[in-house]
Amino acid sequence: MKHLKIYFALCLISIGFNAFSQKKFVGTFSNGFKGAKLSFTLTADGKQVQSFTFDGYWRCGGSTEHIKAGLEKSFSVVNGKIQGVILDPENGGASAFRFNLEGVVNGKHANGTFRMNITGLSCDTYKLNWTAVAI
Repeated sequence: MKHLKIYFALCLISIGFNAFSQKKFVGTFSNGFKGAKLSFTLTADGKQVQSFTFDGYWRCGGSTEHIKAGLEKSFSVVNGKIQGVILDPENGGASAFRFNLEGVVNGKHANGTFRMNITGLSCDTYKLNWTAVAI
């Protein structure tokens, strides 16, 4: 029984360290509409970008609209490089969101490009340049 308690305590400590070793990044864009922001979490092993969120403006059907959109799916990170496209819903279609994220993560700094669009509805952020830091 004593060994079981020690094992359980070590498991909890391990889970705690993994949660703390993830890095949350927040950033801004150098082009596009003023005030747009992004955030994401880099997994502890540095192999995935999770919880990506865009909070800003895009052109949609001829007008400017504010949108806050996030993803449940993750972007892969290979050797510090982010490059991926995620469709939501996955099977696509004319009204599917298309998230395109490219970038480089180097320690507590990251930068790259982002574009989100819905082709069938003429909604588009266009290609945005971003920089982010771990907080």
